[in-house]
Amino acid sequence: MAQSFTGVDEVVHAVGTQLGESQWLEITQEQVNTFADATGDHQWIHVDVERAKQGPYGGTIAHGYLTLSLIARFGDELFSVSGVTAKLNYGVNKVRFPAPVPVGTRVRASASISNAVETPAGVQVSLNWVIELENSTKPACVAETVVLLVP
Repeated sequence: MAQSFTGVDEVVHAVGTQLGESQWLEITQEQVNTFADATGDHQWIHVDVERAKQGPYGGTIAHGYLTLSLIARFGDELFSVSGVTAKLNYGVNKVRFPAPVPVGTRVRASASISNAVETPAGVQVSLNWVIELENSTKPACVAETVVLLVP
């Protein structure tokens, strides 16, 4: 269940808050292929199912940036902010991909609010993300993102 904030002031006061965990999401070959088409990254480890069976992971894996891009989807599951005109991706301060995401596995995200800075354009909210793989001790992605909340 998403945490709901009423306005930017509530978000500013929520620094340090854990936002919980998203639902599990299965990564499909169709998602990977669509991402490859959108980005032009058709590396065989992502899209050539037969060749990837002989590769280092025994099958195709999701693009790291596909995994990272799921933060937008998971963010909507974890929190909402009313009283703003826009919630915009502002950037990524740090991102790592400690483990590959084999097609057919499930991932979910957890996040916490690590900082909130008021600027003339709105409030820049930093979020720490962990995207975990089901049945794995290593995360698929860890990232610090920044969202601009425009009042």
